Amino acid sequence: MAESLSKIDINGDWACSAPNLQKNLSILSPDQIELAKTLLESKQSHLFEHWSEPGVDDGEKKSFFNQVDRLNSSYPGGLASYIKTARELLADSKAGKNPYDGFTPSVPLGESLSCGEDDFVHFEEAGVKEAQNAAFVLVAGGLGERLGYNGIKVALPRETTTGLCFLQHYIESILALQDASSQLLRGGDQRQIPFVIMTSDDTHARTLELLESNAYFGMSPTQVKLLKQEKVACLDDNNARLALDPCNKYRIQTKPHGHGDVHSLLYSSGLLNVWHEAGLKWVLFFQDTNGLLFKAIPAALGVSATKQYNVNSLSVPRKAKEAIGGITKLTHTDGRIMVINVEYNQLDPLLRASGYPDGDVNSETGYSPYPGNINQLILELGPYIEELSKTGGAIKEFVNPKYKDSSKTAFKSSTRLECMMQDYPKTLPPTARVGFTVMDPWLAYAPVKNNPEDAAKVPKGNPYHSATSGEMAIYRSNCLMLQKAGIKVDDPVFQVFNGQEVEVWPRVTWNPKWACTFVDIKNKVKGNCYISQKSTLVINGRSIILKDLSLDGALVINSVEEAEVKVGGSVQNQGWILENVDYKDTSVPEEVRIRGFRINRVEQLERSYNEPGSFSLSP
Repeated sequence: MAESLSKIDINGDWACSAPNLQKNLSILSPDQIELAKTLLESKQSHLFEHWSEPGVDDGEKKSFFNQVDRLNSSYPGGLASYIKTARELLADSKAGKNPYDGFTPSVPLGESLSCGEDDFVHFEEAGVKEAQNAAFVLVAGGLGERLGYNGIKVALPRETTTGLCFLQHYIESILALQDASSQLLRGGDQRQIPFVIMTSDDTHARTLELLESNAYFGMSPTQVKLLKQEKVACLDDNNARLALDPCNKYRIQTKPHGHGDVHSLLYSSGLLNVWHEAGLKWVLFFQDTNGLLFKAIPAALGVSATKQYNVNSLSVPRKAKEAIGGITKLTHTDGRIMVINVEYNQLDPLLRASGYPDGDVNSETGYSPYPGNINQLILELGPYIEELSKTGGAIKEFVNPKYKDSSKTAFKSSTRLECMMQDYPKTLPPTARVGFTVMDPWLAYAPVKNNPEDAAKVPKGNPYHSATSGEMAIYRSNCLMLQKAGIKVDDPVFQVFNGQEVEVWPRVTWNPKWACTFVDIKNKVKGNCYISQKSTLVINGRSIILKDLSLDGALVINSVEEAEVKVGGSVQNQGWILENVDYKDTSVPEEVRIRGFRINRVEQLERSYNEPGSFSLSP
């Protein structure tokens, strides 16, 4: 140890800019001294101004370097690279530099699909075949505080008819695709679809607990990997001086880096190469509270495979100037080309500055030609690995400091670098095949991200994106798909919950193994079926056929794998009633009051078929 320290020169001039650090070098390990050198070379001597004499707070000093080590090792290129990038981006921010200078926008190539149409069905089948060659990655680093819910967001019930949480729905959807893919291709010889969840300090332990306490919702534990993202250092000023925690002079203040970290985590984990060697071709990324997503995934994956897209952004139609980013092709004067998400408040001025005097306007379709980004990506694995091996998994970052005044010399509070998952295409070469797949929002997009108060302030006609609207969107989507499959479904009524006027359709839900594609639904609907607006229908089984069913009330069907059940006849009862709940009523559980309603299960017909065989329910 003494020899190692002498080689590093613990009393050398390199530490003279930080005399308090210099006094304490003897308590540090060689690795910690190297980290100290990195900090001083990056002009961070202020971090040691308040350090005590040797023998005082020595444990805290070592903890400081433990934290520095984590910050250094978790960032591609280390802390020196983080600080260097921060200085460059902060200088650009102060100068008001436009990141799109020199770029001309145009509409990229993509596919527009409508559920039930021939091309949609064709792409769905292609996607189911490809599903066994895919891995799924869920970005789940956030808590539900913004929703008025204190748990992790993936634990929130997707809908209250069954009460199943988002994570269970996602896992059951992946398992249903896994099963369907193997049946199409190899007659039941299943290949497990890998499932990765990116967590954070806030969500990691609770996500693991949710999985373990529910036996991974039927998925093999070896199929699931949790990758925890670390936070990044905060910045105090335009010189990128790292910010100390106001409550602890031996701790650097940190904040989340953004969901773009998922790329570097996958790269450093080695999983991408494991998947590639196993013959996988695709990686699908999705976020934590979009309850409709898996209705769109098979067709979108089919587009990726058929069109051979390296990158495919699942998108929805967007109105011009709507507060959602637009997928845009950008061509630079130097020849660079990229297809990326451009935020809505940047897209309109960019178009106006590029020879489109009206900016972002609707086309003859009634929508902007630039489809709306919903942060669901499908990447081709081979080119993805190739690109990350060049970048080390680093994603183009941005900084968004809140300045005290127009001089832009001081911040209101510390800032940090951020990165977004969907900015991955920014570093791709012009030869990369980057496209999009547009589907109707009723099929593909109903995020749950706003609390009741914020949702109630949304202008009429705009999406609420709340727990209320997210649940109602699931019923609407299911009913519209049943209509397209030939069932007569009553029109919805309008009701107000938590200050939000929403369409209330019949409360229809099914387990993903009943139907993971539109064709699955068509194959399980026979004759003349009818569902009234007040009705609830819960289908929990694989081989349940609806034939000449007339439903006016609540019907719950459960069946084991080997049971085939034909459900018909007339079912009539008082059903399940939605009752208003005040979101301010703290006697009601959070997950209920953020929706503004509870279900009163007045009367229902429920049948469970727990033995193999053929059965018929015809009241």
